[in-house]
Amino acid sequence: MKKGDRMKRSGLDVETGSPIEVEFEREIAEVRSAEAMEDGPWLAPGFVDIQVNGFAGVDFNDPDASQQQIGLAIETIIRTGVTRCLPTVITGGPEAMLQCLANLRAAQKSLRVGKAIAGFHVEGPYIGEEDGPRGAHPRRWVRHPDVGEFRRWQEATDGNIRLITLSPHWPEAPAYIEAITREGVTASIGHTGATAEQIAAAVDAGATLSTHLGNGAHAVMRRHPNYIWDQLAEDRLSASFIVDGIHLGPAFLKTALRAKTVTRTVLVTDASAPAGAKPGRYRLGEQDADLTEDGRVVLAGTDKLAGSALRMDTGIANLVRFGGLSLRDAVRTATVNPAQIVRLAGRMEGLVPGERGDMVAFRFDDGAISVESVYIDGERMV
Repeated sequence: MKKGDRMKRSGLDVETGSPIEVEFEREIAEVRSAEAMEDGPWLAPGFVDIQVNGFAGVDFNDPDASQQQIGLAIETIIRTGVTRCLPTVITGGPEAMLQCLANLRAAQKSLRVGKAIAGFHVEGPYIGEEDGPRGAHPRRWVRHPDVGEFRRWQEATDGNIRLITLSPHWPEAPAYIEAITREGVTASIGHTGATAEQIAAAVDAGATLSTHLGNGAHAVMRRHPNYIWDQLAEDRLSASFIVDGIHLGPAFLKTALRAKTVTRTVLVTDASAPAGAKPGRYRLGEQDADLTEDGRVVLAGTDKLAGSALRMDTGIANLVRFGGLSLRDAVRTATVNPAQIVRLAGRMEGLVPGERGDMVAFRFDDGAISVESVYIDGERMV
């Protein structure tokens, strides 16, 4: 492509607030100052969601999900400003999990929107068995860490597993973490009731993230010490948060943000099939889940949260509203930070030459984000 054929997009740099023009194709070629504008959109790197279980009525944990269904879900996710995501497979039977991963890998390879799939997150099955830490994961499939099973996941996805969430209470956890991190996979602590010593051993072995910290926990626990404080205080751990106004209260969110700082904070949606759909009954793996009228996703017949109905654009706005972050810092938690934690090449520096041509233009008015256009590898998708 000739220089004259490159795409150009002008707007306000979300990082600096200054008017810029970005010239790009598959990669960003140039970012330069632009003339002052009174009503330009904000320009930011495309959003990155490293934990999404489904969307638009489609469950990524359904081994029979069709390519058309997966494509519909990814298309809808892209419309929220997300340009790269990690479809997430949760605790299930070994063969069902393998089939889900194989289906998602096929979509990644064959669909036009498959380029938005940056790899895969496996959340479980090596988690805490107790009520509370286990969350909405089915107890009967919880099992101990198995490097052989990890290798089968990698074979099914052609080596595209990027993130694994596990509990460090298992005796096998440190060796397992060492094994997967040697292969470039990020290890995250989650769905756990682990002791301080077990958490420290996991971090020493290479764990670098806490998955949706503050959730997947006992409803009642010791005020101190406990595994939430231990992870908040561990400076070697970044932490992801579900900022939908349901999973976390504002007081905990603000406290957690101060402990982790913006640099070590990652926004995730943890969206499940009901996200982007109407209230009603949906599936999460082998279980039914309901989207209630007030926006909660719960296991059918219970009040147990089962993922969320959160959109990434709404999550960013909520970080400003509930967390007290600036728009710049809120966007960072949904772009550069998640890309760095899963080592997503070409997405770790922001809007700078040489990075991928992933970009979102949006308005931020009255506390809400409205996405105008989305580009992936220089191709306009919205």
